[in-house]
Amino acid sequence: MERSDAPVVIFIGQPNCGKSTLFNAIAGPKAQTSNFPGTTVKHTHSLVSIDGRFLNVIDLPGTYSLHPTDPAEKVALRHLFLEKPDAIINVVDASILGRSLELTLELIEMGLPMVVALNMTDLAEKKGIAIDAGTLAARLGVPVIPTIAAHGRGVKELLDATFGCLEAGCRGTPPRWTNDVEKAIEKLSEALPADFSCVANPRFTAIQMIESGHLFCADFLSEIAPDMKACLDEVRTELSAKRGLPAYEVLAAERHHLSQKLFEESGRVMHRVRRGWGERLDDVLMHPWLGYPILGLVILGFFFIIFKVGGPLETLLLKPFTGLKLFLEANLDSRLLFHLADGLLQGVGGGVAIVLPYFIPLLLLMALLEDVGYLARAGFLLDTFMHRIGLHGKSVSPFILGFGCNVPAIVATRILESRRDRILTSLLIPFIPCSARTTIILALVAFFLGPWWALGFYVFNILLVALLGRLLTVFFRTSSPGLILEIPTLKIPALKNVLLKVYVQLKSFVRFAWPLLIGGSIVLGLIQSFHWDAIINTVLSPLVAGALGLPRELGVTLVFGFLRKELSLLMMLQALGVGYRDLLTVITREQMIVFTVFVSFFIPCLSTFAILWKEVGKKIAFLSAALSVSVAIALSVLVRLLI
Repeated sequence: MERSDAPVVIFIGQPNCGKSTLFNAIAGPKAQTSNFPGTTVKHTHSLVSIDGRFLNVIDLPGTYSLHPTDPAEKVALRHLFLEKPDAIINVVDASILGRSLELTLELIEMGLPMVVALNMTDLAEKKGIAIDAGTLAARLGVPVIPTIAAHGRGVKELLDATFGCLEAGCRGTPPRWTNDVEKAIEKLSEALPADFSCVANPRFTAIQMIESGHLFCADFLSEIAPDMKACLDEVRTELSAKRGLPAYEVLAAERHHLSQKLFEESGRVMHRVRRGWGERLDDVLMHPWLGYPILGLVILGFFFIIFKVGGPLETLLLKPFTGLKLFLEANLDSRLLFHLADGLLQGVGGGVAIVLPYFIPLLLLMALLEDVGYLARAGFLLDTFMHRIGLHGKSVSPFILGFGCNVPAIVATRILESRRDRILTSLLIPFIPCSARTTIILALVAFFLGPWWALGFYVFNILLVALLGRLLTVFFRTSSPGLILEIPTLKIPALKNVLLKVYVQLKSFVRFAWPLLIGGSIVLGLIQSFHWDAIINTVLSPLVAGALGLPRELGVTLVFGFLRKELSLLMMLQALGVGYRDLLTVITREQMIVFTVFVSFFIPCLSTFAILWKEVGKKIAFLSAALSVSVAIALSVLVRLLI
């Protein structure tokens, strides 16, 4: 929801500064997630009202500077440069203020109205750092508002300052560089045509051009003055000769010096008597030996908590749907009406009684682990493992996202610099069990065979990813560099923020996955009513009944698996014509394991296939599909022979 007359305010800050938490504290659950036009890069936006005044607020992805290497960050900054927002809220981490202010100094050069949210002040105090917000505001020339996003502190003051900034046009005081740098900036600024600046002023454009070494914003302009490249090269050469360093290093070093000086002028580091609980706990969680058993215990506890919560709820919620199905069988004489009504019942009941009892605890625990800061630590521990299978350490982040959903995980491969690493990671992500698949594994395998079977399947899944990664790297001769991963401070998560994350993910399931589940069940009912399922089952019988040794009636469910893999697992009940409790009366435990293995691997779902096509090309998308089908058939036949 937006209002064209409301000012546009952009939230921007470095990763792990609490920016999104602060944004959520302001926007709340009404915030919407959308793609930037023509891209798959998402941003969150919302219309907020304070005392009858409105703001259109936008949360951009975190970035360390205005010269990002991540393609997703570049797209986000295009929005900042092209749209020219009415104001900027720069969120900085008070506990690492010296480094955080480097982005602040870049933003001030833009000359746009800006407010600084001095976030995580409580964490800074725990580290023994005291920040004088008034002194910092005087040095920067913009309002500086202390906030604690996790507790909603300072939010009202921040918004009041933003409205005041919009009215007064507080644009900050650009830092003064050393004389030789200032002369270089001035020389290039004067050479710029009046209509060349793509953001706010020639000075900012000149600084960015000197630092980047190319015609900044050239992608956004239809014409470039032919003599600009020569002038830029001359300025950079002169500056490098005077300092004995590349021009970009000169500017980066000066900006770092200025930010540290600001920190020294406005902050004070007090002597700490003892280390905090978070640091002592990190010594254990990230220990080179103890860290891995702890990670295993966390995963084990993760599974058993979900099963212990979801199992009883599933049993309780299934009872009314079982009774309703018996009622339909006794009272509907029309085969068509019965199959349509049964399809609707299976779709609704599958979501309510089978998915949600496991899905909600899964989302809750994932949000808790993320907000506590443990997911980043798990990524750090798994970095060595990634390199052993021939992958980049940065692949950890997309893989972790893949446990939630494969689609954003593939988009996240943009953080990988080389195409080799992007292709390898993208090929492996469809084998990561997403949250929907995990839910079904728990609902079927764990419910009927026990939680240890489900855990074993999950461990097997991870080992398969490792084996495939090692095999695929044989086709690539180059190796990957090491991982530079920022570890956020351990903290007690705010319940409101955790519940908000669960709500957003649950809303996405209700809006997208559940309608597919209901629609697919109704279509399957219609197919069964006209006996079309027999044709599909006959065509697929050599694979389903022959190679896999499964009931031939399950062939039709594979067609729906291309929409979403979990549809095949849920529709097996409908295809076999039995209730949930009676499933093991028509198939054996061994057949259930084979079917689960095959469906989990046999092909990327439609949305995953589409995003693969968009991100890494149609050849890789079809290669991924062929790889999945081959692995699914090979594993399923092997499992059938072994059990």
